[in-house]
Amino acid sequence: MTAHRINNGLALATAAAAAVLLLGGCSNAAAPAASGSASATPSSPSPQGSAAPTTSAAETSSPPPAAPPSSTAAQAGPATCKSAGLKATTDSTGGGAAGSVYMQLILTNSGAEPCVLKGYPGVSLTADANGDPIGAAATRDDATPVTEVLLAPGKAGTATLRYTQAGNYPDCSRTPAAGFRIYPPEDTSSVFVAHPLDACSNTGIDLLTVGAFQAK
Repeated sequence: MTAHRINNGLALATAAAAAVLLLGGCSNAAAPAASGSASATPSSPSPQGSAAPTTSAAETSSPPPAAPPSSTAAQAGPATCKSAGLKATTDSTGGGAAGSVYMQLILTNSGAEPCVLKGYPGVSLTADANGDPIGAAATRDDATPVTEVLLAPGKAGTATLRYTQAGNYPDCSRTPAAGFRIYPPEDTSSVFVAHPLDACSNTGIDLLTVGAFQAK
């Protein structure tokens, strides 16, 4: 009986030892698995490493556009002739017909710079250099084409001026005129030429006709 109990005790002790060994083995086997699982998880990058590189405002701003290559501006041509730089004369040797007198109205550049005459002058008979026009101003004769006349200093341009005798008009209210007030093209100031003639104060009578300026 005693030997049987001893054997039973040994069997239980052996079984208990085996159970301890079995549990120890399972514990050791699970540890590497846990360790491997932890190492397989990728580590999150640090906030500093993941942030996008910063760029200063000076680096991101676009440079100003390059200026286009400079070009030489076209030089302005000669100015329009003005009365302050002109001298006016007339040449009435052109003759006449049917009660009319043809003359050349001459404007000479008295300035130091070239200038341009282009178009028709305004012409009126007047009592003096500052007087009001007497009768109608000259009408335009478009038989001569308009051209650009370049006047170097001392050079002149001419326009054909026709004066019809006041005596040709029975209803003319005759008034003595001292000469012509002449307005160059595109000018509101005038020059005066002494040339005594009879004018008609009636504005409905056209005594004067003038053409466009031509080179002399």
